[in-house]
Amino acid sequence: MPATKIVATLGPASSTPEVLQRMIRAGVDVVRLNFSHGKAQDHIERAALVREAAKAVGKEVAIMADLQGPKIRVGKFEGGKTIIEPGQKFILDGATTELGNNERVGLDYKELPRDVRPGDTLLLNDGLLKLTVDAVKGAEVHTTVVIGGELSNNKGINKAGGGLTAPALTGKDMEDIKTAMSFQCEYLAVSFPKNATDMEMARQLANVAGEPYRHKPALIAKIERSEAIPVLESIIKASDGIMVARGDLAVEVGNAAVPALQKRMIKMARELDRVVITATQMMESMIVNPVPTRAEVSDVANAVLDGTDAVMLSAETAAGKYPVETVEMMANICVEAENAEEISLDASFTDKKFGRIDQSIAMGALFTAHHLGCKAIVALTESGSTALWMSRHKIHVPIFGLTSQVGSQRRMCLYRNVRPLLMSSHSDRDEALKHAESMLVEAGVLKPGDTYAITCGEPMGYPGGTNMLKVCLVG
Repeated sequence: MPATKIVATLGPASSTPEVLQRMIRAGVDVVRLNFSHGKAQDHIERAALVREAAKAVGKEVAIMADLQGPKIRVGKFEGGKTIIEPGQKFILDGATTELGNNERVGLDYKELPRDVRPGDTLLLNDGLLKLTVDAVKGAEVHTTVVIGGELSNNKGINKAGGGLTAPALTGKDMEDIKTAMSFQCEYLAVSFPKNATDMEMARQLANVAGEPYRHKPALIAKIERSEAIPVLESIIKASDGIMVARGDLAVEVGNAAVPALQKRMIKMARELDRVVITATQMMESMIVNPVPTRAEVSDVANAVLDGTDAVMLSAETAAGKYPVETVEMMANICVEAENAEEISLDASFTDKKFGRIDQSIAMGALFTAHHLGCKAIVALTESGSTALWMSRHKIHVPIFGLTSQVGSQRRMCLYRNVRPLLMSSHSDRDEALKHAESMLVEAGVLKPGDTYAITCGEPMGYPGGTNMLKVCLVG
């Protein structure tokens, strides 16, 4: 299995036990439930399906509930679609309830007339259509078509450069958070956050909704608004991780700006000890083709080389013809890219300061394992934090996160180069160390004569208590 984790979206193509089990065996670590589609009960049933499939395979996976966010879309058309031509006039009408035609269409997002001014550029259908705003007359936005084509029901609207005021969390999202907490998703992805406050609000709502289940999810901020870029650091700090959501982001900031932003976001997230997922169109052609394009292979490989924790599949596994083959191909690409990585661990420690004992122990384990050529690094961890810190640095030594908490095991599924395992709780340190070694010998990870580094806390069983590093030789 690759060190880089694979997130796969569940949908009609992958919602049978047989296909989902094959996908998990092929390398899926996190299953994404897209709350833009389906009803609450659909998601509850799919979450149960994921848990059952993981149990059947014998490999835990995390569940990520991805909130829809604000619907910034046009309304519906007579016949479902129309053609708009370059140079023609077209009206986006926030007041009409009629079906659209070649001259005008209604809006799901009624605030659009308030958010735009003459001269603004509007991009529809992921940027395939381009309109220039001529005037705003009451609830009507009058535009001229610059780039035309087919426009169908409920296609998205973006404003070039950003500036749409829609809140990140809608009433639907707030209800969906309650649904997601009912099946205790490990990760909650928040769409279109503009600032840290959006993430803080989502966390409060999730913690309240999760309280009856004693569950607090990790939060992923989807970076897809241009307004998020200047305040990126504060958003990352308010989150447990980010998603480089390249679709809407590219429409707002321009396609050419996205690769550099992707590298910057991955680097910043890792430096701030947060996880990062790279998403959108990674293997898009495999929705209909059995093999990816060379450009897609390079795209996935470059995200891996940049240090992303995970790469994500959307329609490829939700609605594509080859969901299992796509996961297999992505796993192969990740492995090849990781094998080509240069490890410069010493350089990444230069000028790094550690304010916590447990963090210092984690870094010491990495340094020691790298220079001694250890076969594995083992972290006995309650919360998974020690394994997270270790995973922020590139190293070719596999990290095993051993925990007695199934929630921590599932959350670690998203950490790069971390293999999470569930072990029974021990109050005696020596007994715990002996059990950990026997688990890895039994799994074929270690054999007599191998050295490995192991970290734990004494007394045992307290989150944040890692205070010991030991180098062991398997007898």
